[in-house]
Amino acid sequence: MTEDCVNKGEKASEPDAESSDHSRRTEENPPRKFTFGQRVQIFVGSWIGSLLVKLIGRTLRTEIIGWENWESAHQTGKGLIYTFWHREIFAATWFWRKRGIVVMTSQNFDGEIIARIILKQGYGAARGSSSRGAARALVEMVRCLRRGSDTAFTIDGPRGPRFVAKPGSVQLAKATGAAILCFHAAVRRAFVFRKSWDQTEFPYPFTRAATFIAPPIFVSPDADRDELARKLQEVQTILDDLRTRAEKWQKA
Repeated sequence: MTEDCVNKGEKASEPDAESSDHSRRTEENPPRKFTFGQRVQIFVGSWIGSLLVKLIGRTLRTEIIGWENWESAHQTGKGLIYTFWHREIFAATWFWRKRGIVVMTSQNFDGEIIARIILKQGYGAARGSSSRGAARALVEMVRCLRRGSDTAFTIDGPRGPRFVAKPGSVQLAKATGAAILCFHAAVRRAFVFRKSWDQTEFPYPFTRAATFIAPPIFVSPDADRDELARKLQEVQTILDDLRTRAEKWQKA
């Protein structure tokens, strides 16, 4: 397996990572095999998607609520497991770009397009999901954390149910000691793909955006099944609370 980790130097102490080391390299895990027609669609779709992220992302006016929680989590030196809902992937991709974060992505056709888009934004991709390749991807993410790269989960992906947390981040935290950092990336105005399972939000240019960051969650390496269930419920509760706060912000 080709490893998609990057050695992480000292993290930026500010949310804007434009000045981060652009020479850091991300490599792809071997993707599944696609037909020639699918490969063409993936190539075109990933370049168009990446261009849209850059063009629209640069126009977003973003505020941050809870940045001190990122700082306290980062200061532990044990790595971070960014955890968020699938529908926020556009705004989240732009906000946390160029930090070498390794994201679990699906091995299906749509997941491959997403993987290629985030790779172009300075992320890594561990291909796998709750439905396919999960064990291999988790092993890859453990390796990445141990080598100094943070990781991320769209915790209700790849196919939902929407806003229902799955156990990946809790399992990874137990295996590595890394902190789970739940966040919610909200935008005031967006086109919503109503027919998609997650109702993906595509921000309108120049809209306001906000990233809500919660205090870190830690999981003991000795956690039993009951403790893991409690931690998963904590992740669910925190993400639900962040979403409620974001919805109030959107209506303000």
